[in-house]
Amino acid sequence: MDDIEKSSKLIEGSKYAMVLTGAGLSTESGIPDFRSPGTGLWEKMDPMEALSADVLNNDPEKFYKLGFKILRGMEDAEPNDAHVVLAKLEEKGYVKGVITQNIDNLHFKAGSKKIYEVHGNTRTSHCVKCHAKYDFKELGRQVDSGIKVPKCKKCGGMLRPDVVMFGDMMPPDFQRAMEEAQKADLLIVIGSSLEVAPVCYLPGMADHLIIINLTSTPYDRQADAVFHEKAGTVMNQIADCMSL
Repeated sequence: MDDIEKSSKLIEGSKYAMVLTGAGLSTESGIPDFRSPGTGLWEKMDPMEALSADVLNNDPEKFYKLGFKILRGMEDAEPNDAHVVLAKLEEKGYVKGVITQNIDNLHFKAGSKKIYEVHGNTRTSHCVKCHAKYDFKELGRQVDSGIKVPKCKKCGGMLRPDVVMFGDMMPPDFQRAMEEAQKADLLIVIGSSLEVAPVCYLPGMADHLIIINLTSTPYDRQADAVFHEKAGTVMNQIADCMSL
């Protein structure tokens, strides 16, 4: 039995399968990984500074000049084959949901329903003062009109994206993701190096692991099946094997 067939049988036989995705999944949709060298915009600035809570709160003009560009750069990205297969697996009842470190909305666009966005999203934003909710596109509209720091139309407070910046507290979705991972008898990890805390602790909670990532991870030896290949290729093969 090869690893594709083994993975398919694990998914079909699981009672509570969950998925964990990281930046490696989004690279196949044209979104650069923060940590990869040679990726244009990322070489001109440090994302860990540009997307930090410290810069957002203390120098919001700098954030909206630099960090916000990174977030807007994801707006036109489209789901790839792996996103689509994951949505089908959920629709057919094979997986219970997706825990994602990504903020690009691609699982949402692909049709996944149960998504635990542990680093937030780029669909919505809010006022830091009165907590009024806004569409993410409102930030872009104000910046494009020449406003250096987007303001709340109700109270004048600063608007910020619903993204977990470096230095922010983890959102409620992370606690929910922990609870889901604890229930899981199978965790399918896609595009994550499993080196960034606290998400890197989640694979240790599942009985069985399938890992799909271009490079090795600290959990490879514990996994039932490991693929150092593109996620779209592997997920299409699994979908074919399962006749999805």
